Amino acid sequence: MTLRARLTLVAAGVVAVVVALVCATTYFVMRHELYSQVDVQLAKHAESPRANIPDFSAFSGDSVALVAPDGTPVINPHNIPIDAAIRAVASGHAGGFFRNSRVLTVEGTMVTLRERVLPYSAGGSVVVARNIDYIDHDLDRLRLILILVALGGILAAAGAGALVSSTVLAPVRRLTEAAERIAETGEPSERVPEGGHDELAALGRSFNTMLGALEESLETQRRFVADASHELRTPLTSLQTNIDVLRGDVQLSPEQRRMVLDDLQRESQEMRALIGGLLELARGGAQVEKEEFQFDELVEDSLDRARSRFPEVSWEPDGLEPTVVDGYRDRMERAVWNLLENAGKWSGDGGSVEVSLAGGELQVRDHGPGFAEEDRPLVFDRFYRSAAARSMPGAGLGLAIVREVAEAHGGTVTAENASDGGAVVRLSLNGATRPGSAASS
Repeated sequence: MTLRARLTLVAAGVVAVVVALVCATTYFVMRHELYSQVDVQLAKHAESPRANIPDFSAFSGDSVALVAPDGTPVINPHNIPIDAAIRAVASGHAGGFFRNSRVLTVEGTMVTLRERVLPYSAGGSVVVARNIDYIDHDLDRLRLILILVALGGILAAAGAGALVSSTVLAPVRRLTEAAERIAETGEPSERVPEGGHDELAALGRSFNTMLGALEESLETQRRFVADASHELRTPLTSLQTNIDVLRGDVQLSPEQRRMVLDDLQRESQEMRALIGGLLELARGGAQVEKEEFQFDELVEDSLDRARSRFPEVSWEPDGLEPTVVDGYRDRMERAVWNLLENAGKWSGDGGSVEVSLAGGELQVRDHGPGFAEEDRPLVFDRFYRSAAARSMPGAGLGLAIVREVAEAHGGTVTAENASDGGAVVRLSLNGATRPGSAASS
């Protein structure tokens, strides 16, 4: 059953219960009032029956009967049935009462009498009866009217409930239709109309925000796949060319063969680095569980690796404050190495790189050419390579990975030029760090 149908049934059910209670209350109140009026008049007549006997005519007004203590009718001009209950009052064994009874008239029709039975002052009992068929007729009409009113109210409530639920659920219906279209087409570019300030309007805005994020994510994924395909094509083509040369019929000299093999090795290393970077970026938020590790020790290990990789560069640690990071050690190790490798490539022979760690911020400063102003806003984008960097090995993923890792730890990374030349890259981990050593915690 749909939500709209359930809301309609709930509205109709609530109104049905309320209308039923109102109608039942109205009916019984009216019944009580009608009977009370008759009972008051019957009680008044029962107090002085003899004075009223000459005025009675058969069942057109009140009929009176007097019953002796032995149960014998003394006066009963209209043949009111005298039963054991009336005789019990006449003999003094019971008190007075009101009741309804059904009587067959001389014309052969059944009528309903309302009777008041009281002990008579001179002994016996007095019975005053009135034909109340008109009350039953009025109550029947009232009951019919109330039933029709109740049915009309329920139908009106069901219609109003359907209209209200249709109006209220219209935003939900639009969300559902949009979700179904997106599921069919795979394109989250459409948006649902926004309006109002209620909860459903907020839901629509949240849905549009989600669609925007999804669209941006898909677009990023498409760009990533396109860029990765483009970047992989170049080394693959070079590898294939060199393999074809080695397998060809042309005889190569030992020197030429060595050059081709060197190209193959270099291209395979670049391919390996490129694939590693792509995997690092592709796994994005699919993180393993966090762990605490000593950030300053990780930086020292990376510096030892950098000295081996770039022996012509002077690596100068400028104070590595003991720092504990709650995060992903493998990813952080790759990010730190990317920063050092980038600084080493741009320093050149005889250059120097200063590395410092304080207050949860890692700073890597080289003395190379620095960032061109037009390149600096783009250096953390995937696959971006400046004009000067295109002559060097790499795929433009190093600093992009640094940014991904920083954001995974709730931190930031910035790049700027030093005032006296060279580039400065700062990796700040904000709340993911604390001073001290992991062993002491």
